[in-house]
Amino acid sequence: QVQLVESGGGLVQPGGSLRLSCTASGSIFTFNRMGWYRQAPGKERELVATITTGGTTNYADSVKGRFAISRVNARNTVYLQMNNLKPEDTAVYYCNFYATYESWGRGTQVTVSS
Repeated sequence: QVQLVESGGGLVQPGGSLRLSCTASGSIFTFNRMGWYRQAPGKERELVATITTGGTTNYADSVKGRFAISRVNARNTVYLQMNNLKPEDTAVYYCNFYATYESWGRGTQVTVSS
């Protein structure tokens, strides 16, 4: 129903920055929530940040003050600006779309290492 295309992952040194983007296409309900989750090796998938079409945001405590989520509704695109990255931020980051149904992107790898 909704397809999600992610971009922006990569390798960065501790303290560096990356920006992820995700664009949704397909049958998009006007009022929705988009966001990012991540999964590190051997761990469960966890919330990073979400944002509604109205601009309400929610962040995991571990990323507050370092990450910022934003969106352009006209483009059905959500962004995640990640600053002051730490090795523990290393994970596959998945875009998520939620309305009356839910969709996931394929994921993009973020590696924080010196």
